[in-house]
Amino acid sequence: MACIQPVTRIPGVELGDWVQKADFAILPLGAVEWHGPHLPLGTDLILCEGFARAAAEAGEFTAVLYPPVPYAACPGKTRGYPGTVAVRPETALAYLIDVLEGILATGFVRVLLLNAHDGHMSMARAAMEWVSGRHRCSLLLVNWWQLVTPEETAAQGFFAGHSGRGHGGPYEGAVTWAFAPEAVRPGAAREIVPRPALATDRPYVLVESCPSPWEGYAGLIGQMDREKGEWIVRQATGHLGRLIRAWLAAPLPDPPPGAGPHLSAGR
Repeated sequence: MACIQPVTRIPGVELGDWVQKADFAILPLGAVEWHGPHLPLGTDLILCEGFARAAAEAGEFTAVLYPPVPYAACPGKTRGYPGTVAVRPETALAYLIDVLEGILATGFVRVLLLNAHDGHMSMARAAMEWVSGRHRCSLLLVNWWQLVTPEETAAQGFFAGHSGRGHGGPYEGAVTWAFAPEAVRPGAAREIVPRPALATDRPYVLVESCPSPWEGYAGLIGQMDREKGEWIVRQATGHLGRLIRAWLAAPLPDPPPGAGPHLSAGR
């Protein structure tokens, strides 16, 4: 039977028992950021918490859920929009390192970082690499939007002529609608046509100040609907459950070189 226990509801006297019986700890990564007039400022928090809870249910795991990281480094193209709360990259990195250090010091060895904010990708990876040199740990970073491929949504006839991806776009909006329908205003956004990707089949990272046309969200919002979001949630949850089972089946790592007695032995 699936069991997900918020760490904030665990009495101190029972903490050791939960560390021993939990398969892993979950740290959701979100943001408070403008996603357009149609989506809530807490879109990323809704998504990371929603999928964090689905993670345990997906495979009947026992997990301890930590409160989500609510603030993050945000890109220049959203920082100037109302409601965005952005922290400096160096602050975000130091904060994530300290949070992970605290979780590992509690005794957990496996930690799932469930991410919903693009700005966390580099910060989380850097923090994970740092703490893995200080603690015996297995840290798994999963970005929810990568759990379902564009090919899968295209096979369903979703998002005609494009992938639906993009900040505040129909892919993200549909899933937010599925998790929190009361917070979505589908008719509030002006429709814009997103600029096409570069004409190459090679992977790349392109960072621009304001990729016009741009109003703080990607376009083609008219292709967003709740039913698509519910399908994506089911598909993503299934993929997530299989990924976690593979992770748990893999052997735990040895302690890092030079490990001292302060390093956690854990499960």
